[in-house]
Amino acid sequence: MQSATGNWLAALTAYILTSIGAHLTWEILQLPLYTIWSTGGPRQIAFAIVHCTGGDIVIAITALSFALILVGHQNWPEQSYRQVLVVTLALGVGYTIFSEWLNVTVRGSWAYAPDMPVVPILGTGLAPLLQWIFVPIAALSTARRFAEVRR
Repeated sequence: MQSATGNWLAALTAYILTSIGAHLTWEILQLPLYTIWSTGGPRQIAFAIVHCTGGDIVIAITALSFALILVGHQNWPEQSYRQVLVVTLALGVGYTIFSEWLNVTVRGSWAYAPDMPVVPILGTGLAPLLQWIFVPIAALSTARRFAEVRR
């Protein structure tokens, strides 16, 4: 039987690898919802994909790290899975709302294309908001399953 630490490490590895693949895929698929899709050249678009995916990974690792510090258990994900999930989602979604506001409204670093659905009141694009709900859920579910297999 593998130790709890081994399961925790296996889960963390699965979370990070799943996050990388899922965020990269999401960034590519949602790119037409940003103006860079129609105004940027191939290098700008490639840079945006790499840059945004890199940022997503930093956010994903940071959100999970804070969640584990705040509500985690040494036997995570077997214990405190739901608490870690809720805190990770809250941090990811909260940061996304702030970052989209800062970069679209304040700095003008990027802009939504007309096809981007925007969440009323928040003014946040629906695609990035859904990204920070679905990708962490998928990554944490994969992490949990991977840890269970490693037992």
